[in-house]
Amino acid sequence: MVGGERAVARCDALGVAPYSDMAGGLYRGYLTPAYGAAQSALGEWMAEAGMAVRLDPAANLIGRYEGDDPASPALLIGSHLDSVRDGGRYDGPLGIMLGVEAVAALSDAGRRMPFPIEVIAFGDEEGSRFPAAMLTSRAVAGTLDAVPFEMADREGVTLEAALSAHPPFVLSEVEGRAANAASGIRASTALSTNGYLGAARAPGTTLAYLEAHIEQGPVLEAEGLAIGTVTGIAAQLRYQVVVKGVAGHAGTATMTLRRDALAGAAEMMLAIEAVAREDLSDLVATVGRIEALPGAPNVIPGEVRFTIDVRSGDAARRDRAAGIIQQKIAAIAETRGLDIAIERIHDLPASPCDPALMDLMDEAVAATGWKPRRLVSGAGHDAMVMAALCPTAMLFVRCRGGISHNPAEHVEPADAEIALQVMLGFIERLGARFGNA
Repeated sequence: MVGGERAVARCDALGVAPYSDMAGGLYRGYLTPAYGAAQSALGEWMAEAGMAVRLDPAANLIGRYEGDDPASPALLIGSHLDSVRDGGRYDGPLGIMLGVEAVAALSDAGRRMPFPIEVIAFGDEEGSRFPAAMLTSRAVAGTLDAVPFEMADREGVTLEAALSAHPPFVLSEVEGRAANAASGIRASTALSTNGYLGAARAPGTTLAYLEAHIEQGPVLEAEGLAIGTVTGIAAQLRYQVVVKGVAGHAGTATMTLRRDALAGAAEMMLAIEAVAREDLSDLVATVGRIEALPGAPNVIPGEVRFTIDVRSGDAARRDRAAGIIQQKIAAIAETRGLDIAIERIHDLPASPCDPALMDLMDEAVAATGWKPRRLVSGAGHDAMVMAALCPTAMLFVRCRGGISHNPAEHVEPADAEIALQVMLGFIERLGARFGNA
């Protein structure tokens, strides 16, 4: 078993203990025991493919396959190894495994590209353990000014403590399949807070970043396509809203005199949905979390907290919709006699993929016999962070029902194989362009 089929099988293998910290499902948080176990397994697979493997100061796992000129800037291929709680097996790991398979194919053929290839497994794209996301890719991209080592997970374990406890790799030489490959897992020193920002890549050492990922949407499946070229990642805005009314007895407070925070919040949420629906574009708006207080069945809610997530491939469209949403929320609050507070907690600009790399991807797609299809990503990815470091390219792979962040997440091995062939075609074309530069 090789190629796309093996990539899917390895994702499946990492979906259960000891690679999951959750009984009966998949959860692999950054720097948890399951994360360490998954890194150990992945490190062996990288070494078998002919790569030298190391752990960087931010606890990202990196496998390097040398090129004809080791001093040339490297092509990075990667995605994330962590998962959400009770998540699916392919969101993140599939892109890593396809990167390993691409190197294995080159190694089997005795091929070297003009540039080195590094496969990188980022640690916390999801932010499902600590209240921050993409710390590890931000560290690599050099956009992380300071690390919040004091932040803690739900058990009270700080990032500093988790990093210090993460086990280093033990020297375990594995014979590489590529001739004269300096492969194997290298011993690493213990991780520490002092070195975290040392994960940043030096200027001029990175040629491009390539990420394959499940689509997390229904477009490819609806159009009967296995793969698609990503044009960019949508701009994202996130707000925390607090609605305050007056708590009261559910049996004695008359309906006309109530200042029900939950009823008002419900009307606000319907207004949020309406704004996105009426735009008739790629704009989406989501209320993903809600909390009603005091939370008793016989008490009118006096306070409600909820989040709003607004996204679009067009930042101006996103901002315009967010403004309309806030106006509607304010109007509803005034009509109902409620107080509101809206705090912006997240603002990520749109991250377009590199036009020249998109063209190479389309050519590679067409070479496999599939129709090129370009689409925007509504979900965030490490690629949007890496765009600050180098040109980026993304390839979407069809997923059944467009389902992700769910145990029902599914990718057909045949689709993974198509994605692998596209990636290899992309690498070949990048190599030809690099050689002619």
